[in-house]
Amino acid sequence: MHRKLLDDLKTWKEKKGRLPLILKGARQVGKTWLLNKFGQTCFDDVLYINFENAGNLAELFDGVIEPGRIIDMLGALHGKKIIPEKTLLIFDEVQEIPRALTALKYFAENAPEYPICCAGSLLGVTLHKGTSFPVGKVDFLTLQPLTFEEFLIASGEEMLCEFIRKSILEPLPKAFVDKLSDNLKLYFIIGGMPAPVQAWLDDRDFARVEEKQLAILDTYTQDFSKHAPSSLVPKLRYLWNSIPSQLAKENKKFIYGLVKEGARAREYEDALLWLIDSGLIRRVGRITKGALPLKAYEDLKSFKLYHLDIGLLRVMSELSPQTITESIRVFEEFKGALTEQFVLQELSSFLGIRSIYYWTSDATAEVDFIFSDGRRVIPVEAKASENIQAQSLKVYRAKYETILAIRTSLSNLRFDNGLLNLPLYVLWNFENYKAQLNLH
Repeated sequence: MHRKLLDDLKTWKEKKGRLPLILKGARQVGKTWLLNKFGQTCFDDVLYINFENAGNLAELFDGVIEPGRIIDMLGALHGKKIIPEKTLLIFDEVQEIPRALTALKYFAENAPEYPICCAGSLLGVTLHKGTSFPVGKVDFLTLQPLTFEEFLIASGEEMLCEFIRKSILEPLPKAFVDKLSDNLKLYFIIGGMPAPVQAWLDDRDFARVEEKQLAILDTYTQDFSKHAPSSLVPKLRYLWNSIPSQLAKENKKFIYGLVKEGARAREYEDALLWLIDSGLIRRVGRITKGALPLKAYEDLKSFKLYHLDIGLLRVMSELSPQTITESIRVFEEFKGALTEQFVLQELSSFLGIRSIYYWTSDATAEVDFIFSDGRRVIPVEAKASENIQAQSLKVYRAKYETILAIRTSLSNLRFDNGLLNLPLYVLWNFENYKAQLNLH
């Protein structure tokens, strides 16, 4: 499968002052596959070590950490000559041996000629607990589920994507709209997790897709018992299982009372943080003012929670594939939750580390997503059909006099008086469209 993050890895390889890399991301988003693909295409050799199955390697990192000695021992144990700049070292599930994470500091300082990439399913949790390695001694990238563009390419639609990337900002021909809309429905069903996508490409069978999705969800719940403190496990399950019902509300602000009757924030804060750090859920905070810097106006008590992946959310919500394939109304049903989930995933894919928020007025107006491109604040209204009335967006634009606002829908592409109507199926091409606008 084509993963755009491969280009970022290639950039990292050639980066001046390159540091060891930590690739974050939830379990089964494809981190191991991507790093091995990177090694095979960009290096002469790869030494891959899965620390989850190699606990006996822990003593290699005991005592005084000397990169040269560690390199010699790893090479001898695996029968490989590790050559500077030529051999990529991949440390998978590296959180299982915390001293290996600590060692990255010494590789950064004393042996930068050895390219090292680390990955781990629960790295975010491990790092949050304060595993010892200094800030500033590693580079970070995050791998997410396949975007809709990556899904299209995996489905053999690379030429279609190339056409969209080169297209000017004008309505798309109906033939393209129909094809993109059909593929978008498939993406709502399958999502972007590599295993379900591959199952679809191999068999074109929704039952096989759902089998893979259920297996992934089962793995996640097993991780609760295996890796989280025992006191958190019941709370993790309650929180995790409440995500569909939270998103089914008209107002999607997270309510602890929907997790369990009588639940309070202080009881569930640690469990919530665990799920966020593990990459399984996405937190979108509320801002009180549409101005830079957005972080300064965040209301820490109000937020929404979304899922890691739209396909997994569909399965947890018990929506059948037929519900989606047989009706255009799928984009409106479930209170538009699948559409909002999709828009958030697409925005996250090109915004990188920049945060995404939502906004509400003192009255009833609510804008689904707010983000900054570094120069301006951009509001996004995630509409779910061809009904493109966006009253909340009008309220926001009048209040903050925005230069650019986005309304996603199934209505065709157009730009009028600062409002970019961006069809859901080409949201991934936003940066190219924005470049064509004469914004000041």
